[in-house]
Amino acid sequence: MVWLEEFLGTVGSIVWGPWMLIPLLLGTGLYLTARLGLLQLLYLGPALRLGLIKRKDSGAEGDLSQFQALTTALAATVGTGNIVGVATAIGVGGPGALFWMWVTAILGMASKYAEAFLGVRYRTTDSAGEKNGGPQYYLERGIPGAFGKFLALSFAIFAVIACFGIGNMTQGNSIASNLERSFAVPLWLTGAVLAGLTLLVLVGGIRAIGRVTAGLVPVMIVFYVVAALYILVANASAVPAALGLVFSSAFTGSSAVGGFLGSTIMIAVQFGVARGIFSNESGMGSAAIAAASAQTIHPVRQGLVSMTQTFIDTIIVVSCTGLVIVTTGVWHEIDPTTGERIAASVMTGQAFSHGLPGEWGHWIVTIGLVLFAYSTILGWAYYGERNVERLFGRALVMPFRILFAGIVYIGCTVQLGVVWNFSDVANGLMAIPNLIGLLLMSGLIARETRLYLKHDPKLTASRAEVEAFMKGDPGWEEWKRSEAAREH
Repeated sequence: MVWLEEFLGTVGSIVWGPWMLIPLLLGTGLYLTARLGLLQLLYLGPALRLGLIKRKDSGAEGDLSQFQALTTALAATVGTGNIVGVATAIGVGGPGALFWMWVTAILGMASKYAEAFLGVRYRTTDSAGEKNGGPQYYLERGIPGAFGKFLALSFAIFAVIACFGIGNMTQGNSIASNLERSFAVPLWLTGAVLAGLTLLVLVGGIRAIGRVTAGLVPVMIVFYVVAALYILVANASAVPAALGLVFSSAFTGSSAVGGFLGSTIMIAVQFGVARGIFSNESGMGSAAIAAASAQTIHPVRQGLVSMTQTFIDTIIVVSCTGLVIVTTGVWHEIDPTTGERIAASVMTGQAFSHGLPGEWGHWIVTIGLVLFAYSTILGWAYYGERNVERLFGRALVMPFRILFAGIVYIGCTVQLGVVWNFSDVANGLMAIPNLIGLLLMSGLIARETRLYLKHDPKLTASRAEVEAFMKGDPGWEEWKRSEAAREH
C-alpha cells in the first residue's frame, strides 16, 4: 500500500504538473474567456439574479428548477476542498496559492459556462422521463466520429471511478475523523448513520437530491461565511497586509515549504490551480450533469446560472477560508508537539479557533466540514449514477445507489492515504477529455451564445419571447427536437 500510495502520488504530480493539466485548464479557460468576450464578468449580475432570485424558468422542461440544479452542483463542489484543500494549498504553496485559486476560478467560470451550456444543449430524455446530459453525451453528439465517442466513454469511465473517491470515501473519511476528534463519535457509528442517510436520499432520485441540496446548501454556506466574515472584521487591520502577501507571494515564490525562487513560484501555481479545481471543479465536466436536469428555456440561461457556482465556491467561500488562515497567521505556525508546521487537516480549525471566542471556531469548522462533505456525497452520487446509466443502462442505477451508500461506510472507517492520491489522478483524467471537447466545440458555444445574448442580455425574456426571436435558428431547432425526443 505504501508503494501504491507513492506511485499514485507520482502519477498525480504528472497529471497535475506544469506540462499537462495546469496549462490545459488555464489555457482552455483563457481561450473560452476570449471567445466568449469576458462573458463571466459582463453577465455575472444577471446570472446571479436569475439563479438566486428568480430561481426558475416557468414552463420549461426539466427535472429541477435552475436554483435546485445550481445547489446540486454546489453541493458536489463545496466540500472538503473549501476547508482542507485551501489549507493544503496555502500550507505547501504559501499565501500566493490563494491568488492562483482566484485566477483559476475567474477563467474557470468560462469553462463552467461552456460545459453547462453543452450539458443542456445536447441533453436527452431517458426511459424514466428524466433529463440526461453531460460530457458523457455531448462529447459524442457534438464531436462526430469515433473520436467523439472515445472522449465520451473515457469521461464516463473516469467519472464513475472518481465518484467513489472525491465524491464518496474522502468526504466520508473527513466527516468521520472530524466527528471523532471533536466529539468522540466512533467511526463505525458515523459510517452507519451517514450510509443510511445517503441511501435514504438517493432512493428518491434527482428530485429528492434537489430538494435536500436546495435546503441544505444555502444554510451551510451562509453559516460558514458569516463566521469567517466575523473573524475578518475583528481582524480588519490585518486584512490589507494579508491581501498584499497573497498578491506578492504569488509572483515572488514565498512558499511555506521553502525552496529556490523558481520552484516556489511553480509550487504556488501548481497547488493553487490543483486545489482550485478540486474545490470548484471548473473544466472537469461534472457540473454539466446537474445543469442538464434544469428547467430552462435556453441552454445559455442555464450555462450562466451554472457559471455562478464557481464564483460562489471559490471567490466567496474559498476566499473566506484562505483569508482567515492568512490573517490569523496560522499558515506558518509551528506545532509545539512536533516542531513542524501545523498540518493542513487542522489548519483551518486552528485559524477559526484563533478568531472566535471559546470553542466556537473549532465547532463551526467541524460542523461546516460535515455539512459540506455530506452535500458533496449527494451531488457526486448523482454524477456517478448518470454515468453508470450511460455505460450500462438504467437497470444498474439502483444497484449503484446501494453500492455507493455502502462505500460511504468504508470511507468513514479506513485510512485513505491511497484514496486521496487516487482521487487526484481520477479527477485529472476526467478533465482531459472534457477540456479537449470544450476546445473543439468552442465555435458552436460562442456562436449560439452571441445570438441568444443579442436578444436577451438581461436574461429577462419569457418563454414566448425566446420562442419568437430564436425561431428559425438551426441550433435552436436542433435543441428543440432533442428536447422532444426520448431515449430507448
